[in-house]
Amino acid sequence: MNRHDISEGKERGQPCPREKQFCSEGRADKLSALLFLNRPCHRMVLSRFILILSDTAALLASLWLGYELRFDFSIPLSIRETFPVTFPLAIGLQLLSLWRFRQFEVLLGHFSPSESSRLFSSLFVPMLIIFGLSHQLGSNFAPPRSVVLTDFGFAVIALTAIRLAFRPAEPRIASNRRRPRRRARRAGIIGAGLVGEALAREFARRRDLGLQAVVFFDDDRMKWGKRVHDIPIVGAPEALLNGKGDLELEEVVIAMPSAPASRVAEIAKILRQLQIKFSTVPSIYELTTGQAQVGQLRSVETKDLLGREQVQLGNEDLRHCLQGRVVMVTGAGGSIGSELCRQIAAHAPRQLLLLDQSEVQLFQIEQQLSEAGFHNLIRPLVANVLDRPRLEQIFEQFEPQVVFHAAAHKHVPMMELQPGEAIKNNAFGTLQLAHVSLQFKVERFVLISTDKAINPTNVMGATKRLAEICVQSLYASHPNDTRFMAVRFGNVLGSSGSVVPTFTKQIAAGGPVTVTHPDVTRYFMTIPEAVGLVLQSAAQGRGGEIFLLDMGKPVRILDLARQLIELSGRVPDQDIKIEFTGLRPGEKLFEELCYKGENVTPTCHPKINRLVCDAAPLEQVRGLMDDLVWQADLLEPDQLKRLLKWAVPEYQPQYTKPSPPKPPSLAIQPESDPLTVGIEALAGTLTSKSLQAIALTRQRPALRPRNAA
Repeated sequence: MNRHDISEGKERGQPCPREKQFCSEGRADKLSALLFLNRPCHRMVLSRFILILSDTAALLASLWLGYELRFDFSIPLSIRETFPVTFPLAIGLQLLSLWRFRQFEVLLGHFSPSESSRLFSSLFVPMLIIFGLSHQLGSNFAPPRSVVLTDFGFAVIALTAIRLAFRPAEPRIASNRRRPRRRARRAGIIGAGLVGEALAREFARRRDLGLQAVVFFDDDRMKWGKRVHDIPIVGAPEALLNGKGDLELEEVVIAMPSAPASRVAEIAKILRQLQIKFSTVPSIYELTTGQAQVGQLRSVETKDLLGREQVQLGNEDLRHCLQGRVVMVTGAGGSIGSELCRQIAAHAPRQLLLLDQSEVQLFQIEQQLSEAGFHNLIRPLVANVLDRPRLEQIFEQFEPQVVFHAAAHKHVPMMELQPGEAIKNNAFGTLQLAHVSLQFKVERFVLISTDKAINPTNVMGATKRLAEICVQSLYASHPNDTRFMAVRFGNVLGSSGSVVPTFTKQIAAGGPVTVTHPDVTRYFMTIPEAVGLVLQSAAQGRGGEIFLLDMGKPVRILDLARQLIELSGRVPDQDIKIEFTGLRPGEKLFEELCYKGENVTPTCHPKINRLVCDAAPLEQVRGLMDDLVWQADLLEPDQLKRLLKWAVPEYQPQYTKPSPPKPPSLAIQPESDPLTVGIEALAGTLTSKSLQAIALTRQRPALRPRNAA
């Protein structure tokens, strides 16, 4: 095998570090010999083969030792003559039972003593069978009963020892040789459950963490006074208020990933009051998905205190919706789009199409998914939803079956200044993508909407509402084809436009922290929770619905700012000042969840509601969108907002010019038709030049999507 062959092999799979070492040293011949062992599937087969051989040898040895003890190490010749019958029978039944109990699928190096109970059962069953055969047939056809019992005991000990022998050596020995040993800080662990117990073991195993667990705290009274790994459980976390001096704790770790956020907030308040340094373990989502390990401690963050509980998803529904299908995500490089890609990839689609117009963000999510092992599933595609020929080429080539449309302009103040771009991208882009999806017979189309679409006061919310109207009208006109649906939810923590990163930067700079209004409130969700519920909505959608996610309780932004300041170890209004800047253009004090006239019904998931309302006629929506798009680059922002209100009557625009001048007399009167008359009546402030442009656009062919269904 030459170097060219090796490099081609690397393109087919990820090389391990040992392979990189051999390649860098030029030892291609050794790599050729080890290539079989370096591939994951081959290593797994080899590991299982070694385990079967080891177990077989151990079973033979234990049975032989049972005979030796039974006959005082002097086995009669008559008994030896039965070995060709008794040994294959006994060993065969034991190996068959081990296989049926899946004991050869144990991950070597991760076997724990608690798993020996399953091993015990897998050997106990054949012991009963052999014991019965010996009783019925005699020792000529099966081992004597005393040998069977002795063999059972030795077999359990031997096979347990084999599995424990494969456990890796503690890494702390090597690390201690490299650097001098430092004194471990005395740490308390809040939560004496499985996570807390694993964390205590991690502290004892890894000296490099510099922590020593000396005490447990837990809310469960049944655990008080007991010990875990010889560490006492002294009581509830409130015991810290009375015993801090006696315990001499230097740090506290909150090991309660499934605890209610309100309880975590109470504990954090106690620890801040006592001025003890504290941290927390990763969330349940991060632990279960393998994104983090128990020992990767982090600071308590705002998402830990917002009261959002762990979401339970119907995995069977998601598997039916996503597994084995071609799934497309637009806006794949954004906060919501990238998390959609991560969660969809975990449900084994046949192919995952990542579509975004930003090649930088697209490259980042491609790298993340490739490093996670999904490089064979994903296909990054640079495209714009306004480019109809490009969309048709992509749909014709890859034939997506499920589309999640997350691409949108979402920055509220920025879209207030350039509403034409929001109209084109958020509204017309959605209609065009939906038309292409219908044309190529996509099974499901899911629009990611926003709570700002309800009684909107900004351009972003109004264009998102217009996008909802588009997909509802398209479904109403083609109810037996693509299932069109939309999902509304509020702000997400950790997104690029979230208020939390802004507050964090301001706190790091020493303040002040700027809040728009003392009474402003917002709904918040974590990104994984929001995306999980979006997928659940897509799985149960029948078409034409708008799903509303349970946003919990609204959060006062002023309280959020104070919490962030306190989490940084500072005092609000003393160390860090809070200033009020006033509401920005397009903002309102509170967000709403639905219109008064909408019919809200529950679904099978407790955190998802279904909104049902009448759809507008498709031809009316098409004509409306055509004219809005033609005029998007011709009119001033305030003029466009007036036309947008004509399209979305519940929209309450905020104009940049509070008292616009009266319309001047027209130099060229446009041809009178109902649309132009309506525009003139509603806009009221169009300049002569703008109206001339509108008159000319009315003579152009309508800008409707080609091949519209």
